[in-house]
Amino acid sequence: MFAAFSALSVHGRGVAARVAAATLVSGLVAASVMAGAGPASADEAAWSQGGATATIGGLKTYGAAVVHAGSGDQEISAGLFEMSVDGGGMLQTYCVDIHNPTQRDARYHETPWSGTSLGANKDAGRIRWILQNSYPQVNDLAVLAGKAGVRGGLTEQDAAAGTQVAVWRYSDGVDVDAVDPQAEQLADYLEKNARSVAEPQASLTLDPPAVSGLPGERLGPVTVHTNSGSATVTPPADAATSGVRIVDKDGVAVTSATDGSQVFFEVPEDAAAGQAELTVQASTTVPVGRAFAAESRSQTQILAGSSESTVSATATATWARTGAIPALSAAENCDKGGVDITAANEGTEPFTFDLLGIEYSVPAGESKTVTVPLQEDQAYDFTIEGPGGFEKRFTGVLDCKTQVSEADEAGSATQTLSEPSPATVGTASDDTNLAATGGSTATPLIAGVAIGLVLIGGAALVVVRKKQQPTRD
Repeated sequence: MFAAFSALSVHGRGVAARVAAATLVSGLVAASVMAGAGPASADEAAWSQGGATATIGGLKTYGAAVVHAGSGDQEISAGLFEMSVDGGGMLQTYCVDIHNPTQRDARYHETPWSGTSLGANKDAGRIRWILQNSYPQVNDLAVLAGKAGVRGGLTEQDAAAGTQVAVWRYSDGVDVDAVDPQAEQLADYLEKNARSVAEPQASLTLDPPAVSGLPGERLGPVTVHTNSGSATVTPPADAATSGVRIVDKDGVAVTSATDGSQVFFEVPEDAAAGQAELTVQASTTVPVGRAFAAESRSQTQILAGSSESTVSATATATWARTGAIPALSAAENCDKGGVDITAANEGTEPFTFDLLGIEYSVPAGESKTVTVPLQEDQAYDFTIEGPGGFEKRFTGVLDCKTQVSEADEAGSATQTLSEPSPATVGTASDDTNLAATGGSTATPLIAGVAIGLVLIGGAALVVVRKKQQPTRD
């Protein structure tokens, strides 16, 4: 049985935000959406910018910590999660989102810092330093204890708890201490000595993730960025019948790539208007410090360790003889508080689309990025349609904030862990304790989300359709 409530206060900021969101986007096309209650189905998979995709299990190595808040002290679990990677591999992560719950079996995608709270956190680089200089990257506990001046030595549980506490002090700005004195001493050492380190390179991305053009051309280039020595390039599934080839700049067929490689879609001159997708896949260790954001409402994680893991990315091409030929991509932008939709148009006519009741036009041969404003914790589901059956869908949950405002703190009711009890934190089995580092997948949480959905109404779903004539540049 999972814990019924978060061990931390579950603050009431979401309800007010959802009410505001409903007002902001009222009048938009609505549909039934269960936001944040679980992963998307296979035919409704959330979009990804590439890299590792993984499913979270639970806390595997952890101790106890105490959060000091205005409502009183609360004891929670603190330590390492494990994730299983799609296609093979395991990840170890720490939480950087203490106020939010964790859903068991939530699916996560490797994500740039800009798509999470880390993007606006001036101390994000210090968090990466902590990860590089503590457990499990430093797995010789005697050495780690010596650096931290811990005379009694460190257990794995001490090391994981102390590291998580140090991370929280920079990721969430909370007043938190480790319960075990040795773990607390490690946390203090890490916090004091942390230095800013740059964001790590993605394990695998394609830039841009979408291209467009005319039949008879090589559409691209699409540049491969990866920390792997080599990657496999898989052509479109219907390549044998469509005649679309994946080639280099000289027209030579490509089946593998390295960091910096450029690939193109070679489309036959007599091809009817259509779309194709290529996949690049590699086996590599994901760099320490990469962020992982959930498809559903589950706390953001940061990578502390990786086995050899499968990573992948896709790119799409769209072509037509005349008219608008759109290439669409999206990225969550926490600095702007929304999702950036980038539309490039390599066609002969403007591509026109509607966002939040405003019509935008991308002239032929140009591109435009539009930020769709969203409230914190708001689910989104954008479908942009174009000529010739073109359709692109983007889904997710905007999760950019970790700290709670004083007003929300004052107006929220404290929910405490009911099972396992704080007295047994750190000793319960993996099956009975899912990350009291901010929460669990309990029924009361889901009920709270459902209440928020009643308030949000149709605001979680936005359908963006192509218009006949452009009206706004």
